[in-house]
Amino acid sequence: MPTPRVRTASLAICLTLAAAPLGACADKPAAAPRAPSVATSAPDAGGMAALTAEAKKEGALNTIALPRDWANYGALIDGFEKKYGIKVTVENPEGTSQDEINALKEHRGGGRAPDVIDVGGSFAQSAARQGLLAPYKVAPYDEIPEEQKDPQARWFNNYGGYISIGCDANRVKTCPSTFADLRKPEYKGQVALNGDPTKSGSAFAGVYAAALANGGSFGDIQPGIDFFAELRKNGNFTPVESSPDTIAKGQTPISIDWDFLNLGYADDFRKKGVDVDWRTAIPFDGSFAEYYANGVNKDAPHPAAARLWQEYVFSPEGQNIRLGAYARPVLMEAMREDGTLDKAAAAKLPTVEGTPTFPTKAQTEKARETVNRGWAEAVSG
Repeated sequence: MPTPRVRTASLAICLTLAAAPLGACADKPAAAPRAPSVATSAPDAGGMAALTAEAKKEGALNTIALPRDWANYGALIDGFEKKYGIKVTVENPEGTSQDEINALKEHRGGGRAPDVIDVGGSFAQSAARQGLLAPYKVAPYDEIPEEQKDPQARWFNNYGGYISIGCDANRVKTCPSTFADLRKPEYKGQVALNGDPTKSGSAFAGVYAAALANGGSFGDIQPGIDFFAELRKNGNFTPVESSPDTIAKGQTPISIDWDFLNLGYADDFRKKGVDVDWRTAIPFDGSFAEYYANGVNKDAPHPAAARLWQEYVFSPEGQNIRLGAYARPVLMEAMREDGTLDKAAAAKLPTVEGTPTFPTKAQTEKARETVNRGWAEAVSG
């Protein structure tokens, strides 16, 4: 993933002390500690010890759209609860990025509002533009590559992966490995996306990858929409949104999704003895990588817990938990340099060719507008 920025000496030393308590190097309080609801960093709130104490008093964290099998959220939630004794509630676990943004607005000012969000990049940018997110710099904020964070620290990428093609070899004679393969008549009624691209970050990325595979570019996503319109016309695309359940039932034997999800599904099917031989291929003709962004609700019901959660998921512990489920941590290269990376887990990641590139904010916004405007008529209508 992108080359990390040079680490500061103090942070490098802090992260090297893997056995030290989270935030041990951030305990020097600011001159005038501020309330967690307006604190823009742990030192601004009086240090990690003070922030942790306030979070424990709140005793709860509201989240939304965090399935336990998505990028190891189950292990992250369990780890956070055990470490701090703070109860994590997950509303609408199978929700979309758009559902998260809607909840920030619809539940504003109430105790049900999500304290934090985890959304696709374009949705994070949208939430920031609407003034829904609070600026907050986690301890390793400076080590997050510039292109992976908001300059005002309202959102910052946490983990990511590559678009891949998952396939049940028990039901599909020859699994596809490229977007071009998906046009073959043998895949009639078998090709699915993980959601609606107007609402789902993973499905949106699938359309972007298809665009790159069919003459499009970061500035032109229309060929991706045209590709799925073609698959729908020839009967290969199914409107059923893929999930572990639809895969197990044979409804979506081919699924375009993130590699960390497809690889994780394969592990889960094996562990549970499900009759699915799930295989994953990263298509060379449409290589598309992206990160998911985290942010703090500006009106979080539990402002201290919200900020403590961010410190946890960006700590070496949290980042390595992501890696354990094949999700690439945004701090992966920095952790490799300072020795905090789980090398065994990193070695299990699929090999990809070349260095990933990413669309600009303007390109992503244009692509989002194009999909929102044209997807329903071209593919769903």
